[in-house]
Amino acid sequence: MNDKHKNFDAEKLNRRKDRFSGYRYCPYCGKTLKEEHLDGQTRLACGEQDCDFVFYQNPIPAAGAVIVEDDRILMVKRAHPPRIGWWCFPAGFMEWREHPTQTAVREVREETGLEVKLTSFFEVYSGTDDPRNNAVLMLYLAEVVGGELKAADDALEVAWFSFDNLPEKIAFESHIQALADYQERFR
Repeated sequence: MNDKHKNFDAEKLNRRKDRFSGYRYCPYCGKTLKEEHLDGQTRLACGEQDCDFVFYQNPIPAAGAVIVEDDRILMVKRAHPPRIGWWCFPAGFMEWREHPTQTAVREVREETGLEVKLTSFFEVYSGTDDPRNNAVLMLYLAEVVGGELKAADDALEVAWFSFDNLPEKIAFESHIQALADYQERFR
């Protein structure tokens, strides 16, 4: 792991995630947030009478693509924590004002150098094993329409794998499930 990532502490991040992602103060008025039982959940809320802030710890939307050619699937090797060196689909978190389809196309281009056309929606997954946050991952089926295959941005490598020879280290449970779902539905 390079110096840039030496302080990545997955256990510490998981503990913070489980404690309201580290929120302690109201972003509206700056007062200390307090645990309250609201809507059947324990949530953090501002105790200030004139402030109505409640912290809803929601998952972050992410999108990516399942790209299959000649019965081989395209995957990228992660360059950043968590799980540097593990394989996953080209995917990432949505940007503000971005549609999930735009996210999927952008992430493929950024990580693989390829331009893709999304052909259909594949599936949605709940990802809870990332120590930084939980995600809702929307995956699309896509076909390559241009570009040049090269690892870039968040990827150390990019490679095609036969379904009979997938990498051992798949980074996230949602990607493992998506691989199983693809094989069940299309192979």
